Amino acid sequence: MSGILDKLLSDKEGSASRNFLLSALWWSLWGMGAGLFASMEFVNPDLVHNVPQLSMPHLRMWHVNAVAVGWLSMAYVGSIFHMVPTLCKNKLHSEKLGNFTMWAWNGVMVAAFCTLLNGNTEGREYAELGALLDVLVVVALCLLTYNIWMTIVNRKVQKLYVSLWYFLGSLFWFPLVWIIGQRTFVSLPGLNDAIIGWFYGHNILGMWFTTVGVGLMYYLLPRLTKAPLYSHGLSMLGFWGIALFYAPTGTHHITQSPVPEWLKAIAIISSIFLLVPVLTVLTNFFMTMKGRWHMPVNDMALRFAVTSCFFYLLTCLQGPFQATRWVNWYLHFTQWVVGHAHAALLGTFSFIVTASIYYALPRLVGFEKWHSEGLIRLHYWFKLIGFIIFYFALTVAGLVQSAGWAMGYPVDQWSNTLTPYWFTRSIGGLLIVTGQCLFAYNVFRTIYTSRKANVKAKTREVKV
Repeated sequence: MSGILDKLLSDKEGSASRNFLLSALWWSLWGMGAGLFASMEFVNPDLVHNVPQLSMPHLRMWHVNAVAVGWLSMAYVGSIFHMVPTLCKNKLHSEKLGNFTMWAWNGVMVAAFCTLLNGNTEGREYAELGALLDVLVVVALCLLTYNIWMTIVNRKVQKLYVSLWYFLGSLFWFPLVWIIGQRTFVSLPGLNDAIIGWFYGHNILGMWFTTVGVGLMYYLLPRLTKAPLYSHGLSMLGFWGIALFYAPTGTHHITQSPVPEWLKAIAIISSIFLLVPVLTVLTNFFMTMKGRWHMPVNDMALRFAVTSCFFYLLTCLQGPFQATRWVNWYLHFTQWVVGHAHAALLGTFSFIVTASIYYALPRLVGFEKWHSEGLIRLHYWFKLIGFIIFYFALTVAGLVQSAGWAMGYPVDQWSNTLTPYWFTRSIGGLLIVTGQCLFAYNVFRTIYTSRKANVKAKTREVKV
């Protein structure tokens, strides 16, 4: 029994990071696959009969949580477990605690799969999990925060690199945002529920996905280019800019509701002020790349990271633009907003965690080269082209929807015109899922081949 526990709760250096990254990759296949299947039901609503678990609403909830909580969040944690000890020049405080957190997180994902596909949900954006799972997520976040905090407290360097600021800020903000946003802990009636709901819905992006994602970029770009960060001062300005301006922005999602006007004004102004930290962050990234733009040609991890930076620019220019009152009135509740959300999660953050996995996994598992460099290039192009098709199909569909509503046409006269765009979205989704499957296959073959080579090497040593 103790032998099994030792394997499940390994104390081997890097094991928690590796297991989180591999778990994230596993859930990405389920989450993205569900999203693809749901998109096909937009094109053909009669695709599935009498199987409620495969209906679009159920698949959509599972898709959102599998991608956000499973793929992106677990890849973030795995990356943090690798990067923080490296920056602190010590070991992770407790690999066993990290592996226990990993198993708890996977347990939440299995339970989410069973409950969400069966329609057991709280029915709020990004807050669909049931009460027990909400509590388990908070426990996992507290364990994660303690492990990282103790690692940093016991560091062997004095100055904190900017990535550590972003990671520590995220681990302070995200548990609070989760507790406030989940109705398990805080329940408010009527319109207040919507205000809190969008405080949560937008800040899970701003205080977790954005802050950790930017921290990953600050770690990866200097290491992959072997160049110093352009400006530490700009990096800190960006950090405090996000801390100051992001929290009130959620209400710009409900400007057409009877929310107090002062709250709407604060949300819109804060959304526009976010351009300040965004431009400081991107200036830092692009100036770090100055004179090194040729490097992504051969370095695929760097290519994913740089592509993520450009999608971050697209996302953060589009966000303040569509938060303004008239544009919000025209575009909100259309497919445009769905495209914008995917520009953040699928474009910016999915690309940066992919870069992190390509960078970190060889160092964690102990192999010198990937099973196939060609598969990495195929993965990049499938993911990039698929996303571009996906994004523009939804953007144009949103403009068609908004024009139909603005001109007062009956819904049945223009809704059928969206079918070609939904079909095009499914094609983009198919390319993305195919690329992710190639990614998973390459990872499996690389780890399997490296382990097999290690076993053969040990066998030869024994014979000698």
